[in-house]
Amino acid sequence: MIAAPRSGGGKTTVTLGLLAALRARGVRVRGAKTGPDYIDPAFHEAVTGLPSFNLDSWAMAPSLLEGVLADATQDADLLVVESAMGLFDGLMEPQGNRGAPSDIAARFGIPVVLVLDVSGQGQSAAAVAHGFATLDPAVHVAGVVLNQVASARHLAMAKGAVEAAGLSVLGAFLRDKTLVLPERHLGLVQAREQHELEALVGRLAERTVASLDLDAMLGVAQPLDIHGGHDIAVAPPGQRIAVANDVAFSFFYGHLAHGWRKAAAELVPFSPLADEGPDASCDICWLPGGYPELHAGCLSQARNFQTSLAEFARTRPVHGECGGFMVLGRALEDAQGVMHPMSGLLGHVTSFAKRKMNLGYREAVLREDCALGRRGTCLRGHEFHYAQVIEAGHDEPLVDLRDGTGRDLGLAGGRCGHVSGTYFHVMAQRETRA
Repeated sequence: MIAAPRSGGGKTTVTLGLLAALRARGVRVRGAKTGPDYIDPAFHEAVTGLPSFNLDSWAMAPSLLEGVLADATQDADLLVVESAMGLFDGLMEPQGNRGAPSDIAARFGIPVVLVLDVSGQGQSAAAVAHGFATLDPAVHVAGVVLNQVASARHLAMAKGAVEAAGLSVLGAFLRDKTLVLPERHLGLVQAREQHELEALVGRLAERTVASLDLDAMLGVAQPLDIHGGHDIAVAPPGQRIAVANDVAFSFFYGHLAHGWRKAAAELVPFSPLADEGPDASCDICWLPGGYPELHAGCLSQARNFQTSLAEFARTRPVHGECGGFMVLGRALEDAQGVMHPMSGLLGHVTSFAKRKMNLGYREAVLREDCALGRRGTCLRGHEFHYAQVIEAGHDEPLVDLRDGTGRDLGLAGGRCGHVSGTYFHVMAQRETRA
């Protein structure tokens, strides 16, 4: 596991460089990501050629985690897990299921390599490393990578202190402002949108080979002791599932798709931005999240998409998550305040001009049967969006919603006929409530 004390410490660039360097060595390597995140796993997949799965100790039951990990290691020599946030960051409770990366490391005995941004400090880096290595005896910090090193003298100070504290330094990266991945409001600009990604990953790989002890990195890896488990996070909603898939609709979890395919469902992609509609042979349509607010004008003018989607929804279920939910509404206001008509299959209006960040774990209980499952089904996942509903419309609510602490958030989402949608992203099904 590649972890750090905080977000923005260099985990993603270190992970991508390591994945690329090991693949160039002939190692069959796969990436994974702790916590709710679509963007970083897409980078892992771009580098390795293999889907990257998410691992979350709050949203996913232990047996599901075991199943996803077992499948992730079946066709790979090495699994590199990129942690979210700081290593120990998550909910306050329950212990072991807080959604913290440390939960995953402890439960499965995954060795942690700690990436330390040593900007503005020298020997004090040892105190940080020592604290992370000793806070939880169940979490094994196997080594440290120093990041943002200013000079040879700076390296000697930090490395000497960390090693004196009893931890191995597996390498160090000097500051390089050219190796920065561009960002936007939900995180990094998507891998599929970065035309220079191949060249950037090549430079990250070269930097990794020059700066890290790859043999030592491979030496800290440990075999996973996993005996099965199940890998179907949510039952497939149909046999043939039309899935919107382009730069406006790309937030679709790899572990979800993998589980549906293992259950013999077929995923049939289509591109609303290319004015394509769901395949008429499919029995359900799924509109994932993404960035429709950046492409609202194009989506509004995609007549074939709009017409085909409406025709599909007359007889078969259509479900939208977050960005998909926005497109199912009557209109979407972009960042410039321009209102764009959307499908109108649900009655709400959303706005990206009137921004309000919504972020956190969510538990949703279905109020009626829909594409997500039967009435009373309990689902766990998350929300992360800046857009908000400015006109609620008159649809029936889809779910009763709570946050990760169990606090009641009231009714959420909408449903009308065969159509349903919510800002909530589902990661896994949990127990079903009466």
